[in-house]
Amino acid sequence: MKDVFDGRQGFLYDMLRYHLGWTDERGEPQHNLLPLSLQPVLALAVCQAVTGDMDPALPAAAGVELVRNFTLVHGEVQSNRMESQERPSIWWAWGPAQAINAGDGLHALGRTTIMRLAQKGVPPERVLRAVETMDRACLDLCEGQYLDLDFRDQALVTSSAYFHMAELKSGALTACSAELGAVAAGVPDQQVARFREFGKGLGVAWQAALDVADLWGREGGGINPGVALNKKKGLPLVHALESGSTAVKRELANLYMKRVLEAQDVSKLVTLLEECQAREFAEARATEIAGEALSHLDGAGLSTGALDELQSLAKWALDGGT
Repeated sequence: MKDVFDGRQGFLYDMLRYHLGWTDERGEPQHNLLPLSLQPVLALAVCQAVTGDMDPALPAAAGVELVRNFTLVHGEVQSNRMESQERPSIWWAWGPAQAINAGDGLHALGRTTIMRLAQKGVPPERVLRAVETMDRACLDLCEGQYLDLDFRDQALVTSSAYFHMAELKSGALTACSAELGAVAAGVPDQQVARFREFGKGLGVAWQAALDVADLWGREGGGINPGVALNKKKGLPLVHALESGSTAVKRELANLYMKRVLEAQDVSKLVTLLEECQAREFAEARATEIAGEALSHLDGAGLSTGALDELQSLAKWALDGGT
């Protein structure tokens, strides 16, 4: 990723380096690196599973990570998030206009980085297809983000609508990452689809697990008021809205019809979710989807050791993927 920034100077790149944890707000070197995330790791893991070497997929992983960060920067603007990785977000430090500009810059860099697959010996026609794959994934995840934001104003969101959103918002980029890892490894075209479907399913499972972590915290020690107050409808809440008793549905509807949720509403929300066993349902469903995703690798010609490594990656995704 740092190679991509070589020779790129100016305020835009200063903001991007800051967001990535390489510098502070004054441009001084810093080592506040962002944690590893599922999406770029998946490209490396797939390539290594096939070839025993992750190096050919480094441009793909770097491109995916830059695009992932484009979504993070824009997401901070959309949610008015003041902090990112325990530091002021770009939006808070330099304003929403510059944050949007920075996000667009990350997206463009991600696309150009994918083209570096050619330097790893990937044929030009496959490099072109890889860039197209990334572009389609970006369109899908933007559509998914639209749906996720739109859900906040809807009284009822069905599980089918939720999983459609999750396939777009989270499944698209993980599917792209797994596909690019397979392309970098030289997997035949007829086999690439197996890895794409594996990545898509893993992304949906990761999103479901992340919904639980967002509400109850990584350690599961209590509800996260910030997530509850912004009316985000993750899988636990969707399950409660769809499967709870009439009384539970009525109380949830009354809460979410309020223009702004208040702190005292959070404790009520916790009680309602626990009554529906919403957390247990979401965790079980995430595990089930991850298992279905792994089944797409049957017949992919991977060794037992390689399959074990990808199964470990799936477990990591269920733990939050960071």
